[in-house]
Amino acid sequence: MEKVRHLELDETDRRIAAALMASPRASWRTVSQVLGLSERTVVRRAAPLFHDGTLRATVVRHPVWFPGLIPLALRIRCRPSRIRAIAATLARRPDTVWVDVLGGGDEISVILFLDGPDARNTLLLRDLPATPEVESWTSHVLLRVFPAAFDWSGGLLTDAELSGLRPPAPARPALLPIDHELIAALTEDGRASYADLARRAGTTPLTARRRLESLTGGVIRLATEVDLARLGIRAEALLWITVAPGGLEEAGRRLSRHPQVRFTAATTGPANLLVAAAAADLDALYHFLNDTLGALDRVVTAEVTPILAGVKRTGLVRPGSL
Repeated sequence: MEKVRHLELDETDRRIAAALMASPRASWRTVSQVLGLSERTVVRRAAPLFHDGTLRATVVRHPVWFPGLIPLALRIRCRPSRIRAIAATLARRPDTVWVDVLGGGDEISVILFLDGPDARNTLLLRDLPATPEVESWTSHVLLRVFPAAFDWSGGLLTDAELSGLRPPAPARPALLPIDHELIAALTEDGRASYADLARRAGTTPLTARRRLESLTGGVIRLATEVDLARLGIRAEALLWITVAPGGLEEAGRRLSRHPQVRFTAATTGPANLLVAAAAADLDALYHFLNDTLGALDRVVTAEVTPILAGVKRTGLVRPGSL
C-alpha cells in the first residue's frame, strides 16, 4: 500500500510543535501565552496533530536513576533485502528506544535500554547470532547521556520562549513503587491526564501530579516525537566521533545544546561520542560539521552516517514506518 505523504507544517504549527517538544505536558494556556497565540488557536491546531500521530508524547527513563538499566547502542549490518524486516522486528521490542536505517541500506542503528545483564546477554549471545540475515554487529555501552538529550525543539523557539515553557527542576526524589506505574502509563501517553495516571497507579490525581513533578527533575525525561520532515528537516545523520579523553565532557555538553543536535551520548568503542544531528538540508549539515564540529579542539575523527529512514524514535514506532 502506498504511504501517504504529509506536507510540511506551516510556521504556526511548527512553533506549537516545538513548544510541545520543549515541554511535552505544557497546558494549552501556557503554550498560548508563551507563543503569543490564543488558547483556542493552540487547541484547534495542536489537537489534530496528536490525533493523527504527527505529535506523540512519551517518557524515557534516565539510566542514572535505574541502576539495573543497561543503555546500549548497536550497529547491525544485515542483508539489504531483509533490512526492513529486521528493523521492524527491532522496533517492536519494548526495550528499543531508537531504530534507524543507515547509510547504504545495509546497516541499522539501535539504541536500547536493556533491563539487566540477562537481557543484554540474551540479545547479544542468542538473538542476534540466531538471525541468519544479520551479518555482523558492534555494541557500545552508553556511558553518559548528556542532559540536553530528549530536550530538543529544533531551534524554532527563542531562549525567552524556552524559559517560559520549562519550569525550574525540582529536587530529585527517592523512587517509590507508585512511580513505576506512573512511568509505565506515561510511556504509552506522555500527556495522559492526572486522573488517568491516578487510575493506573492506584492513587489520587493530586498524588499523581506531585510524584510526576518530582520525577521530571531528572529521573525521567518527557519527550514529544514528531516526523522531522514536517518541520522542514531533510538531512539527518549519526556522527560517531572520537574525542581526546580530556575533552569528552566539554565536547558532549557543547554539542548536546546545539539546535541541530537531537541526542548526544558518551560511549564505549573506537568512537567515544555518539551524536544524532538534524539539519534543514545537506548544506546545513555540511556547515554544522565544518563550523560547529570543526571548532572543537579535541575532536580527532568523525564518521558521518546518513539516516535513510527513522523506524522508531524515543520508544515510539513511527506511523507508516513498518
